[in-house]
Amino acid sequence: MKKLKQRTKKNNLLKNIDMKNLKTQGFILIDVDVVALNNAGKNTQSNFDNAVATKTIRKNGRNYVYVSGQAWRYWWRDTLQKIHGWNLSPVIRDNKIAFTEANPLKYPDDDVFGYMRAAKDAELDENGEPIKDKRGNAKMTNVTVTRVSPLKNSAIISATTVYPEEHWSTLSRQEGDAVPYGKQEYCAIMKGMFSLDLSMIGTFSNYNRSGFKNLSSALLEEAIEKGLEQIDDPFILDKNGTPKKLIRLPKDVRKQRAIDTIQALKSISGGAMQTSNMGDVTPKFLILATTNTGNHPFSHVAGSRGQWNEEFVFNYEGLIEVLKDYQETFEGTIFIGRRFGFMDEIDSKLKELENMEGIPPVKILTINDAIDQYCEQLANQME
Repeated sequence: MKKLKQRTKKNNLLKNIDMKNLKTQGFILIDVDVVALNNAGKNTQSNFDNAVATKTIRKNGRNYVYVSGQAWRYWWRDTLQKIHGWNLSPVIRDNKIAFTEANPLKYPDDDVFGYMRAAKDAELDENGEPIKDKRGNAKMTNVTVTRVSPLKNSAIISATTVYPEEHWSTLSRQEGDAVPYGKQEYCAIMKGMFSLDLSMIGTFSNYNRSGFKNLSSALLEEAIEKGLEQIDDPFILDKNGTPKKLIRLPKDVRKQRAIDTIQALKSISGGAMQTSNMGDVTPKFLILATTNTGNHPFSHVAGSRGQWNEEFVFNYEGLIEVLKDYQETFEGTIFIGRRFGFMDEIDSKLKELENMEGIPPVKILTINDAIDQYCEQLANQME
């Protein structure tokens, strides 16, 4: 009975506290030729002494190439710095570990990409002097801060079976014998998905729990002194059933960080061996939607067929199915962008979605227009 009353009290509080649980759900397809976007080190299967392998993984006996989620995030962060003018948090190296400054108030990448800074510091007395133990050593206290990244992403993996080709190359500009080396290359349509937690961008907790102690004592004091908004956390209550507090940056700052993150997809670039195997990694197809759950509904709209799953297919019926099944979780319009020349054969079917009944509103646009119009909607949806 006591637990039931506590649950009822919490549910009533959730109804009274207006904090939307909104997520941007994104799905992309890229189309690349003769690339090696993410390498895996020495190719131990090669006949060459000097050979590099690209990253591959197997599923159901089939081989797929992929770009690690970490590499995709590196491209994303790099684009935000160079194209959108983000001041990135400096990386600090300490013995065998490295961490950023862990200051999401100042650095937008610490806010959006998250961090973990594990550290201990001396306890101080009222005069700011270190407190010492019986042996005369400074007493240490745990000052670790961590933040779960509001931006979550998958790896980018080939939608079909792909077996990289090893190509033979040489360095032969010097006198004497040429120096041979091998490298793996491939062509592929690749898929990836991401989720951006709009409610947590620029919003910081300070609970003694991994991933949720976002601010150091100094940063928390700074935030309060600057008069940053404090809001109730509808999901975390203290022992008295009162919502704990979250620190929140101004709305215009939070909106700009979210919009920049999505806009970066227009010009994102990166990948290994770009000198002689340059590839375009901007989306050639994408879906952008806002949902009120963390579930990502678009993971299976791209697939394959053939004896060896070697032929790419777009799962149009699967897309309609998730639009119907999850229509109550979508907020606003779903924006679908496609680059002309890529999957032209499904253009007419996609346009049918704009007038289809029983699904949420859908707009079919070019890639950049889909990003722009979604960002306009996002700006109105954020609290």
